[in-house]
Amino acid sequence: MYLNRVLLIGNLTRDPQQRALPSGMNVTEIGLATNRTYKDKNGQRQESTDYHNVVIFGRQAETTAQYLHKGDTAMIEGRIQTRSWEQNGEKKYRTEIVADRVQFGPKRGSAAATQAEAPQSATKKSAAKNAPEELDTIQYPEEDIDPDEIPF
Repeated sequence: MYLNRVLLIGNLTRDPQQRALPSGMNVTEIGLATNRTYKDKNGQRQESTDYHNVVIFGRQAETTAQYLHKGDTAMIEGRIQTRSWEQNGEKKYRTEIVADRVQFGPKRGSAAATQAEAPQSATKKSAAKNAPEELDTIQYPEEDIDPDEIPF
């Protein structure tokens, strides 16, 4: 059994570039940067960034081009594909991620993004613990139901 599956979470390195194939299908290309932190042999913390080319087809290509912009966070699920072509007598290769699913991250400046970027202060945490939680409750009818009246 073989498996070609990729899951990336990162930030867009450029605005999406949308175009249409001769068949009429929409295609959007984005660049995605992912970060990795590790300790080197001297025990020093290091950070490296990898850049990925991502291709999105169909309706997801339209929504990606419409709603995502440079710097936005996205989760890409898809597969790795390497394509080749000849240009000026020289063979060229490009490895890219063909996205099956694109999930948008929180927008910059939104409440979810602000909470993810900045931890709550101690006073906010204690106030949140002491505040009563509102629960969604089911409202049942006042009348009694006779099981003999149920049609099934």
